[in-house]
Amino acid sequence: MATSNSKTILYIAMSLDGYIARLDGSVDWLFDVQGDGGDNGYAAFYQTIGSVIMGRSTYEEVLTLSEDFPYADRPAYVLSRSEQPPAPHVQFTTENVETLISRLKQTSEGDVWVVGGGQLVQAVMEQQVLDEIEVAIIPKVLGEGIPLFPKGTVPTLLKTIRTQTLGQIISIRYEVQRSLVTEGSPELNDQTP
Repeated sequence: MATSNSKTILYIAMSLDGYIARLDGSVDWLFDVQGDGGDNGYAAFYQTIGSVIMGRSTYEEVLTLSEDFPYADRPAYVLSRSEQPPAPHVQFTTENVETLISRLKQTSEGDVWVVGGGQLVQAVMEQQVLDEIEVAIIPKVLGEGIPLFPKGTVPTLLKTIRTQTLGQIISIRYEVQRSLVTEGSPELNDQTP
């Protein structure tokens, strides 16, 4: 049964310097970090998820990580700028991210997980359709890579709602408050003490 109070959640790991992948899209740097000795809360999180969405580059990287598609038991959508041939376990879509998420929040039997990558994160923040962000901060500095928040991401106010220490990983859950108005606008200046 679908729930109309579904949330849209970005759940992602990031290096200490803000990258979600190497420049080539690789996430190999995630696999040798000491976590909590288990799955770092992933199974509990995944139980709350009704559908997943991701960008095409993220989808292609996910395919390299395992022989089995890890989200095969959930409706999975891959955003692409162009039509793609059918693929098992996913539906490719050129649908506007705001329209897609609005529809999924009405039909999902759980929350909508924004898996990544950076361009999708930028789009969901720009469209203001993201409810929460959970970032697992990995204690590594990559020096370069694909940023979690690409240049041009709208400034956004967040409220910390939970922090967890998972071995060497720090996980922080935020509630998205609203996009901030641009610097220098009268609205911002009126709110400045």
